[in-house]
Amino acid sequence: MRAKYTATDIAYWFLGAIDRDAGDAVTHLKLQKLIYYAQAWSLARRNVPLFDEELQAWAHGPVAESVFQEFRGSSWDALPAPKTVPSIAEVDESQLRDILDVYGEYSAKQLERMTHSEAPWLRARGDISPEARSNTVIDKGLMAQFYRDLYDRAENEPG
Repeated sequence: MRAKYTATDIAYWFLGAIDRDAGDAVTHLKLQKLIYYAQAWSLARRNVPLFDEELQAWAHGPVAESVFQEFRGSSWDALPAPKTVPSIAEVDESQLRDILDVYGEYSAKQLERMTHSEAPWLRARGDISPEARSNTVIDKGLMAQFYRDLYDRAENEPG
């Protein structure tokens, strides 16, 4: 099934959804991780990609190249609110809100460390050094399976 959105649509949705009145901010690094987790959980829970673009295993974690190009000049600064927010279907928006609720609490560097400890990014990186450049694609099938397994383990834990 073909995705309904672009990675940039998802990026702008996140930028429009954060609670700036509460002091929340999103840097380019954090935005890339939110996009990654949104795609991963869509694949794992619904078997449908949110967007068709491949994610790449860069040194600082998963990256959507189009989003990198869109925000490349922002450095480590907080990204501004978008002038317009793309229209997202209710079922997809619900999932994106869940991602923001869970992963939005973490700093960009915490999210980077998380992705660096998980199989999809690790496998895509292979044996290259952590700082080395790479545009290797992170396998969507592996993303789906890894996060599906993570969900199943959490569901089956007592308590």
